[in-house]
Amino acid sequence: MVNVDTISGQAAELTLATPSLLFPAVSLLLLAYTNRFLALASLIRDLQSQYANTQRQSLLAQIDNLRRRVRLIQYMQAAGVGSLLFATSSIFLLFAGATVAARGLFGVSLGLMMVSLLLSVREIWISVTALNIQLSEMESPP
Repeated sequence: MVNVDTISGQAAELTLATPSLLFPAVSLLLLAYTNRFLALASLIRDLQSQYANTQRQSLLAQIDNLRRRVRLIQYMQAAGVGSLLFATSSIFLLFAGATVAARGLFGVSLGLMMVSLLLSVREIWISVTALNIQLSEMESPP
């Protein structure tokens, strides 16, 4: 065993249950990402209809913002699915007795989950910026 917990002196063991802990978290993340994607798809369709009727240039900026957010959600979902695939592969390797390789894949799985979460923070940041622009337009006199 590799001693990874140097503070308490206890060896952290990677068992079949350890990578399995990611399954509920990743599943909930993917569900949340899918809900965001569906909400954005609906908003994009509404904005496209509004633009077809009004040709307002401010709608183009919002559509561009939504395009960036949809792309980020795509990357978030890909990283989340990758995390789940690597966690599953880690479980398989543990089952096969390849502990060192399983640890490596589990590390990659955790890294992909962190990437997914960081992309999520970026998407939220863009979303808040877009809402602030919308609020500014509402507050300014016509």
